[in-house]
Amino acid sequence: MNTITILAWLMIVVFIVLLMRKKLSPFTALIIVPLVFALIGAFLGLYTEQIKELWPEITNPNVWHQIRILGEFVQDGVKKTSTTGIMLLFAIFYFAIMLNAGMFDPITKVMIRMANGDPLKVLVATAVVAAAVSLNGDGTTTTLIVCTAFIPLYKKLNMKMMNLGVVVILMNTIMNLLPWGGPTARVISVLTELNGKDSEILRALLPGMIAATIYMLCVSAYLGMKERKRLGVAHLTEADIERLTTSVDPEEIALKRPKLFWVNLTMTVVLIALLMIEDTFPSLFLFLIGTILALLINYPKLKDQKARIQDNAGDAVQVVILVLGAGAFTGLFTATGMSDALALSLTSIIPTSLGRYWGLVIAFLSAPGTFFLSNDAFYYGVLPVLSDVGATYGFTQMEMGVASLLGQAFHLLSPLVAFIYLLLAKTELDMFEWQKESAKWALGIFAIFIITAGVLNIVPFVR
Repeated sequence: MNTITILAWLMIVVFIVLLMRKKLSPFTALIIVPLVFALIGAFLGLYTEQIKELWPEITNPNVWHQIRILGEFVQDGVKKTSTTGIMLLFAIFYFAIMLNAGMFDPITKVMIRMANGDPLKVLVATAVVAAAVSLNGDGTTTTLIVCTAFIPLYKKLNMKMMNLGVVVILMNTIMNLLPWGGPTARVISVLTELNGKDSEILRALLPGMIAATIYMLCVSAYLGMKERKRLGVAHLTEADIERLTTSVDPEEIALKRPKLFWVNLTMTVVLIALLMIEDTFPSLFLFLIGTILALLINYPKLKDQKARIQDNAGDAVQVVILVLGAGAFTGLFTATGMSDALALSLTSIIPTSLGRYWGLVIAFLSAPGTFFLSNDAFYYGVLPVLSDVGATYGFTQMEMGVASLLGQAFHLLSPLVAFIYLLLAKTELDMFEWQKESAKWALGIFAIFIITAGVLNIVPFVR
């Protein structure tokens, strides 16, 4: 095992351990860990070939040249992820503005009115609202909105809170695969061939997401039938429905734009449709224009626009700096040769016979990988290595990226996911019991993801 391979393995181990033990934030770890190990390589003079390629006039590179080239590696890596980062910035802003304007409120109200005290309809409505709100890619927002709307209803009807906890988390699990959601954004930023191809990866993931959503609606209906058998059907008055769906916070009420519901809904449907249609506009352009229109239509006053940008900037910036940090990580990891060295060493210990099934290998590794590791640790630390190994067996980065996302069926059940504690607190559920019940149905989502990807040859079962 050569020096660069040893550095690569040490870097991955240190990176994962620091994230798991929460010694560094993901953004800090993405920059400082590869930089430290790249500096060690610089002092050992490992980048002579890269220096000669970039600066052919330097025939005898010294330590300063070895260190200086690291800046070029970082800059190139950040450039490759900048388009994705900017797209995510405007995607998060767009859906945050739609939430502020109350676009999802009538949907929630209609669902509750249609349910009218029938446990079966209440559970299906829970699933539909959870899926709709999860379009913004933020689990915390989904939890807050769905729990606020439905917990009083569940209590009033004496329904099992466990069902709400299961349905909310698994619907969010499916929608979390959207390109502006956490895991997919990380995959796009880490695998350089996918940068700017968010529409393509969405089209690759969509069949499995649609099938899994239908499956979860069926699960919700099944759970609802059990509840209907246990409780019967109650009947809510109009006053009950109004009390369950009306906000009492004056600041939230001031932001609502109920008269613009159809305008906002039409704009959102058109935007998502254009994202899915090939050869229209880049996602960055669509979300940029969408955000501008959302601000101008819903908040025409300059002070209101500034307030919406300021109040929603926190969540957006946190995601964007992680994407740019991932670019720096990937730039150093790849250009220093650590990625190739690690892939070669991993290839040497994996039986050649498994190479033909590498898509399935990654899919099955991603389930425990994204449960026991954070998304940052798995996608920034492990996926680049798995992808490079897959390339030696003829798998594309798109296939590797999609395969690595299939295990997300279990990720949101992990104790490493912060917002599940909010869900557990709101529903007053025991974590272990909730994980056990959710995992039973998550297994179906995982199976649907793998079967759909394989049958449609999005991730070939055998190469």
